[in-house]
Amino acid sequence: MNDLVRQHGKSIYVSTFSLFEKMGYKEHRTLKRVIRENKSAFDDLGFLHLEVTKPNKKSRGGRPEESYMLTEDHFILLILLAKNSKESLLLKIRVSKEFRRMKKQLARIASQQENEQWKEIRQSGKIDRRIETDVIKIFIEYAIEQGSKSASLYYMNISKMENKALFIVEQKYKNLRDVLGGTDLLTIQQADRIVGKALQDGMNDKLFYKDIYKLAKERVIMFAEIRGTSVLGYLTNDKTTTGQLLR
Repeated sequence: MNDLVRQHGKSIYVSTFSLFEKMGYKEHRTLKRVIRENKSAFDDLGFLHLEVTKPNKKSRGGRPEESYMLTEDHFILLILLAKNSKESLLLKIRVSKEFRRMKKQLARIASQQENEQWKEIRQSGKIDRRIETDVIKIFIEYAIEQGSKSASLYYMNISKMENKALFIVEQKYKNLRDVLGGTDLLTIQQADRIVGKALQDGMNDKLFYKDIYKLAKERVIMFAEIRGTSVLGYLTNDKTTTGQLLR
């Protein structure tokens, strides 16, 4: 998984918190000082966003870290201003490649979402998803009646279960379905139908709510084993240009 360059909306950035150790700095604040001392130069390249990074085990005192979110231009300037090292050179090459890959990804997603065939599949999938969520709503009420204290989490848990069974996702997406290719959209659409039927079957048979969820999961996993798992790193392997949307 790429742990450096990330997508935020339509922007691509790399966090200084992810960079400082790889650039040979012992402390994050030392790298941030390079930026603060040259703030006007960075601002000339565009607004510098900040994010609060959750602490890891190495963080002093376990406190959240405030880090800069660098665009590609910001990153190149930082490399020029920071101390020179073999690590910095290798990092520049690696991150530059990742920026290029992410730019291609955004361009492909934008092109894909303008494709009429893709739009039709996506819209059809939304209908099946609404049908599934209607069944999940009934299932949640069923689970609450049987004593569940956290039944509302099933909306999220079922989505995660489907995604995990069907895809190997190599980066986070705000809405995974918005970046799937046509074939994978049809796959998740079928999974929604499988889950909806499993929940309904379980309730009809008056099973315990945890066993019903287990039934739905088993059916999705069985479907995934038959269908195969897609790797979603920088888009699927699907060709998403016009006329090549479906594998």
